[in-house]
Amino acid sequence: MKAIESAVLPFIIRFFVLNRTFISLDTSSTIMSLTRREFLQGLVIVSAITAKEGWANAVVGLAGERRDLFPQGVASGDPTADSVILWTRRPPINGSSSNKLVVEISTAPEFKKILTRGTAEIGADSDWTCRFLIKDLTPHREYWYRFVDEYGNASRVGRTITAPATDSDAPVRFTFVSCQCPNEGAMNAYRKMIFEDEARPKDQQLNFVLHLGDFIYEVTWYAEDNPNGNRGRRIRNLYKFPDGRKVSNFHLPATLEDYRTLYRAYLTDPDLQDARARWPFVCIWDNHEFAWAGYQSEYVAGGGYNAPAQNQKIAANQAWWEFIPAHVQQPGNPMLEHFIAPAVVDTPLEKFNQDGLCEEPNNLKAINSLKIQRVLRWGKNVDLLLTDNWSFRSPDMSTDDFEAPEYPRVSPQLPFEIMNYGRHYNNDNPPDTIRFNGKDFPNPTKDVHAQTYLGSDQRRWFLEQLGSSTALWKIWGHGFGTMEVRADYQNLPGELGSKWPKDAGYAVIDNRFLRDKDEIFDFISDKKITGFCVVGGDRHAFHAGLVSKALPPKKYEPLGVEFITGSISQQTLLEVLEVTMAKDHPKRVLHLIDQADGTMIPSVNVTPLHGVLSTLKLKETGDMKQARAVRNPDVAPHLSFLDFGGHGYGLVTATSDQLSTEFVCIPIPFERSERPDGGPLVYRVVHRARLWKAGEVPKLEQEIVEGNPQYCI
Repeated sequence: MKAIESAVLPFIIRFFVLNRTFISLDTSSTIMSLTRREFLQGLVIVSAITAKEGWANAVVGLAGERRDLFPQGVASGDPTADSVILWTRRPPINGSSSNKLVVEISTAPEFKKILTRGTAEIGADSDWTCRFLIKDLTPHREYWYRFVDEYGNASRVGRTITAPATDSDAPVRFTFVSCQCPNEGAMNAYRKMIFEDEARPKDQQLNFVLHLGDFIYEVTWYAEDNPNGNRGRRIRNLYKFPDGRKVSNFHLPATLEDYRTLYRAYLTDPDLQDARARWPFVCIWDNHEFAWAGYQSEYVAGGGYNAPAQNQKIAANQAWWEFIPAHVQQPGNPMLEHFIAPAVVDTPLEKFNQDGLCEEPNNLKAINSLKIQRVLRWGKNVDLLLTDNWSFRSPDMSTDDFEAPEYPRVSPQLPFEIMNYGRHYNNDNPPDTIRFNGKDFPNPTKDVHAQTYLGSDQRRWFLEQLGSSTALWKIWGHGFGTMEVRADYQNLPGELGSKWPKDAGYAVIDNRFLRDKDEIFDFISDKKITGFCVVGGDRHAFHAGLVSKALPPKKYEPLGVEFITGSISQQTLLEVLEVTMAKDHPKRVLHLIDQADGTMIPSVNVTPLHGVLSTLKLKETGDMKQARAVRNPDVAPHLSFLDFGGHGYGLVTATSDQLSTEFVCIPIPFERSERPDGGPLVYRVVHRARLWKAGEVPKLEQEIVEGNPQYCI
């Protein structure tokens, strides 16, 4: 093998089959095979094909497309300048089964000639999925691929794109998405994305799609349990868990087969399937790939169910690995030839170290059974740094003593911050008591670790990668973003009922894991890192702004830019408020302003953007210009855009001197659009940042291209 590699290295195309115990690759008349043990004993190259030998430039054989035999379509993922992972699933269907697939690669969609091909065995142990890593491809080039079974039945044709070479200054274009559930909504955003990309010139088309998690929703409502739907949404019975557990009126997965059931069902959606066939996807997971409100290997579903779940965490990781083509790591299995599920016993998580990690051996095995943090490079312009924000996070803290129930959807800032920092508050000098609404309460977190989502080891890894990056733009693919969203309820006039509690500070809508933020932003400031950008999801809302360690009255120091995308299909906060908030709620005006014609103004955007006085002026006048004239400049100096009702996606373009992000917002996707363009747009807004130098402050410019998002700016 060493001799072959040396002889043909200038021409070589190498294949690694990543999920099979038996590996083979046809080379003209020879079939080479390796056992799993031989593969893991140090062989780096399984087989080699040159342009003169094997399949390069071979004329294609007869193959008939049978999409029905590949019901989840095809996909590619994690492209580099010379490699990409290809994926499909070929299960037994109506008596037709297959144990071996041929992967064919071409430089043209017609497949008149085959550049190269390789074979892989498939089986029930990985749910008939196939993951195939191709190497030594040409940078920044389109390729087409398909899978053919031993009977000549072919999958649909997929298209993939390699990254630019490391010395290339070619612009990088990608969309970022999150939060999809075909059981409760439609994937019209993908249809819009495809339609618009096909209309662009070749040199302006997308390089890849970044999926920031909640690819599936493990929390499931069945239609028969909810005849009136879920908060205004029709529930489709796309699947039923073969095992599962029922809690209240929703259903949760319990086994590997349950998680596989979710992925299979989601990937039958035609728009999601078309998107995966058109572009390589780069994916991380968020919470719903494992557990609604879980942490580490503890399964938590709101207040309804809480249990140690090491086996379930491993099952969730395995299903993600089987259905998401990603170049990730598993301890003891560096090539990921086959997912190895470690043996664990479900054990309570009781003790946590000073970094919030439970070192119980079963927990450590479960959360380390698959590591998804990684860095991908696109030429000179982009390093994409991806983190896992759930597997190493600390348990949530209890804030029961510091609630203001008459003020929904917010938390009091000052008690929240003290508890979030735990024993690290005030330079490791936390108070014995917390003052709230005129009373002193014992500080329950005085001797407790600070809240973390990265964990100490991953945070250290992230800082090392960020500090060593030479790309002009360092883009952090983040599950939920870092920007604080808050409202100045302390400025409310008395006529709105009970006043915001004393000693509470701002009303915090979203701000978590403060010590992680401190360490990362201090590092960026100390190292004078420029071109720092965060792209996030999870919040079911569009956000754009500048990232800073703190906001007024503390020091406000912008260090980068951040963009969060609206959901693909899942319900937004605005949609939920419209369905659930009583018309006579005394604080309704802070979220919704009712109009005489029956419509509503989404003041849920205005209040945290501009302050409560702006919201009250908007209710009085209906005029956003007058509302902005009385805004509080300290409430959100960092935010340029906020829409808690937005569905769609963000589109990033990174060049050597500028990064822009376009928000493409669509109407609520109640049902699948029949239009080829995926349906109408609500708005299209672009934010641009020029690459700043060390010591300069990043700035965002905003352009409204289409629509009128007046309540979001």
